Amino acid sequence: MKTYKRVLSIAGSDSGGGAGVQADLKAISACGCFAMTAITAVTAQNTLGVRAIEPLPVNVIEAQIRACLDDIGVDAIKIGMLHSVEVIQTVTRVLADYPIKYIVVDPVMVATSGDLLVQQEAIAVMQKELFPLATVITPNLYEIEILSGKKIRSQEDLYLSIPALKSIGARNILLKAGHLECEEITDVLIDCEHDLEYRYPAKKIITPNTHGTGCSLSSSVASYLAHDFPLNIAVEKALNYLHEAIETAAGYRIGHGHGAIHHFYKWW
Repeated sequence: MKTYKRVLSIAGSDSGGGAGVQADLKAISACGCFAMTAITAVTAQNTLGVRAIEPLPVNVIEAQIRACLDDIGVDAIKIGMLHSVEVIQTVTRVLADYPIKYIVVDPVMVATSGDLLVQQEAIAVMQKELFPLATVITPNLYEIEILSGKKIRSQEDLYLSIPALKSIGARNILLKAGHLECEEITDVLIDCEHDLEYRYPAKKIITPNTHGTGCSLSSSVASYLAHDFPLNIAVEKALNYLHEAIETAAGYRIGHGHGAIHHFYKWW
């Protein structure tokens, strides 16, 4: 009997379909896994921005996670924005009841505008309780600044933040360089346990269609981990997938703001 590789996304919903669990569903499916979701919040948003957000009760979040894990099971979990201390603690408590091989945490903290998306006290709880559970965390430049306490304005600044990041409680950290303003960017995977670094250079693609890139990358990393690729190879495959999805989407127009990436470029 054939079986699926199963990935659960614990994240918020994006009505516009570009980010959140909608992007996760697409990326997980495109990377050959069976996708499930536990929605933490419902948002009304499109390519221009967020109009409304409604957090779900923690008992509903817990029920969704347990419903998936008790019946279908999971090979990897991707965790997106957990907006409050109560939600973070609920998720970590529930996951402790299950044998989960891979957990990818996208520590969504800051909007592109610089506004905090989570409660200030939630950042410390995330670092203390959630990061140690993660196989890898995937912060962007704004989140790297918060976690390292250093300003990131260049690729060299990104490298200089690495020593500070090694003490934040995560086993592995994928530093995303996509927001840097330069022709070539290099993402860096830090193996904190073995003091190793893997660097992934790529040419930056100039396009407005980048909504949901962080969600899609973390979900694709989780998917390739579910396929049992070593972490550094899973990250390489996920970055290659994302690069092609961004490059293909650059030729499309959707909405009036930041459009989504093309998750299913392989089939179109």
